[in-house]
Amino acid sequence: MNTGEKVGEFETRMGVTYATHDSVALAGDLYLPKGAGPFPVLVGVHGGGWVQGVRGQFQHWGKYLAARGIALFAVSYRLAKPGQKTFPHAVQDVLAAIQFVRGNATDFNIAPDRIGVFGHSAGGNIGALAALAGGNPLFASSYPQDPHAKVGTQVKVFAGVYGVYDLAEMWGKYAIQSPKQNNIEMFLGGSLPDNRQLYFDASPISHAISANNKVAVHLSVGTEDDLVDRGAHTDAFVLALKQAGFFVRTTILQGAPHYWGSDPIDEVNSFSGFLAPRLMRFLAEKL
Repeated sequence: MNTGEKVGEFETRMGVTYATHDSVALAGDLYLPKGAGPFPVLVGVHGGGWVQGVRGQFQHWGKYLAARGIALFAVSYRLAKPGQKTFPHAVQDVLAAIQFVRGNATDFNIAPDRIGVFGHSAGGNIGALAALAGGNPLFASSYPQDPHAKVGTQVKVFAGVYGVYDLAEMWGKYAIQSPKQNNIEMFLGGSLPDNRQLYFDASPISHAISANNKVAVHLSVGTEDDLVDRGAHTDAFVLALKQAGFFVRTTILQGAPHYWGSDPIDEVNSFSGFLAPRLMRFLAEKL
């Protein structure tokens, strides 16, 4: 890491409730820069195959970003269980988190017009849907009782780390590798042969259309990802985004597998450490 870079003080606010959906209290951890501000903010959406994972995966990113003038709100969202789907619920949770930080922008010293989404793996799927399709009737205005329900959900950027952008392709991989528990079927509440439209709607690549191209996108993935096929997801998504006129940049990590996004950024030879300055350059330009 560049030891000469400028870093500043920040504060953390852990376990902040941002919404209650269907009697489920939803919380997040805030990493807020100290200083004049107002500061840009990313909403962090963790991975875990739609059925597990914790917002603590962002503990290193939260501190790294906040020390460099970018707030992070790492959130929990509803996880799928057998017989209990969470689509489109998880996307609606993330949209509520966006509304929460925008609605509290003054209190948090956040710039309400400089909000983005940072999603890893399954969180890349959910986060990309929130960023690109937040205004879609499938996701929008679903919880009018939310304190900030009337606040906008638009964002400036989406940053995805080894995200899942084509759920039909991923369903096929799960069907082969773990036929007894297909996480995507649990998340969506049905199989691909039963409802292809559902899988189309839940795939961010379907929303890579010209009408949504005001969002700048940064995608990162490793060359040795052993879970999410780079070509079928990141590369295909990049192509679709470019075709639709999006500003899109990539960071390809040589030798990186899946599951490195929560690694310490300052660790020697850390893949997160390789991504960090490149992501910061993108955010400095677009967020």
